[in-house]
Amino acid sequence: MNHPTLPAIVLLPLLLAATCLPVRAATPPDDFRARVAAVLVATPLIDGHNDLAWEIRSRYGSDLAAIDLRADTSRLPAPPGEGPLMTDIPRLRSGHVGGQFWSVYVPVEKAGFEAVQMTLEQIDLVKRMAGRYSADLEMAYTAADVRRIHRAGRVASLIGIEGGHQINASLAVLRQMYDLGARYMTLTHSTRTAWADSATDRPEHRGLTPFGREVVREMNRLGMLVDLSHVSADVMKAALAASEAPVIFSHSSARALVDHPRNVDDDVLRLVTVNGGVVMVNFAPGYVSPDAFRWDADRAAEKARFESPPFGGLYIGQPDRSAAALAAWDQAHPKPQATLAQVADHIQHVREIAGIDHVGIGSDFDGIPDTPRGLEGVDCYPALLAELMRRGWSDTDVARLAGGNVLRVMEEAERVAARLRAGRPPSTANVELKAAH
Repeated sequence: MNHPTLPAIVLLPLLLAATCLPVRAATPPDDFRARVAAVLVATPLIDGHNDLAWEIRSRYGSDLAAIDLRADTSRLPAPPGEGPLMTDIPRLRSGHVGGQFWSVYVPVEKAGFEAVQMTLEQIDLVKRMAGRYSADLEMAYTAADVRRIHRAGRVASLIGIEGGHQINASLAVLRQMYDLGARYMTLTHSTRTAWADSATDRPEHRGLTPFGREVVREMNRLGMLVDLSHVSADVMKAALAASEAPVIFSHSSARALVDHPRNVDDDVLRLVTVNGGVVMVNFAPGYVSPDAFRWDADRAAEKARFESPPFGGLYIGQPDRSAAALAAWDQAHPKPQATLAQVADHIQHVREIAGIDHVGIGSDFDGIPDTPRGLEGVDCYPALLAELMRRGWSDTDVARLAGGNVLRVMEEAERVAARLRAGRPPSTANVELKAAH
């Protein structure tokens, strides 16, 4: 039986969960708690990206009966090499989450019709999750839905597709996924598609192909947010030039602070200001901590040195020796700890370059192997907002960051879609579209 919905006022004392570090010992935390509480009662905190649905698929075979989201999921046994889950309903409540974009991620190794089917299964999983926990979660499809559901004391549950490979280069599939509830699509994931380059793959198109621009146009017509996390800098610029609606970065940080290709350059941040979009800052340690980023790269190089196929590698064909050598390297080189303060630094930088109206939160919880200290799970958002208040952010500023900015973007995308649908039929373009057309 689901827990009854708790009125927002009852949740105020739960703001800073035990797993989250206090902001600073020398600051008056009670003042910040009260201010954060007031902001999050009036404005829904909307996270741009959470991968719980994939974790339920991979750990529990998509069987919702095998996991109780009303309990503390961080205490559940984790598969070898993986950490504890970061999301459950009690922690969503403690974190005052008002809206969540649930990622319907499918690995890039899955292609074609298989990727389409798996995406439909992930959409179904999110809807089943909302149905099973209907006292706490409710599906949302518009900005008005989010506001209404937040006022009712539930978490507005939205769907985001994490990778253009999931539509199998078909605008018809894109339209059907919109009709099923998808409200953003990340144009690529970790590898390029036939029509767009990824930030973490060898560039082939130097941006968007003509069909890629048509994907953006059709997303604008539908009212589906164009998500530029994971794409190359050239695709970011091409999509910003092509889009008639504000775009989002559902989970990306600032490249000026950590030179990771998944982060956003200052010149792109300035274009986001012109476009009216929002960059939702990611919590992944390698994206927010320069030391963690370097450690990730060093470890990857060491792993390749031990087992790189097909001819290299000190211990190729000897998995036990390779694993032992990597474990010894890990022991000798502890991973640097990213922090809540570093995430706040990225948020501050996006604000300084793009403006207060163009920054949001996109944690990537349950899609990252570990978290910054102080941001261990979905209960920790208030601690992050309190840190920003300690740095001088006003309540109005924090409200914009928490959810006001992404709601504005959603509303504008809905207005653009209404205008475009009135004068533009569904596109029948295919991936063979050439520039001359």
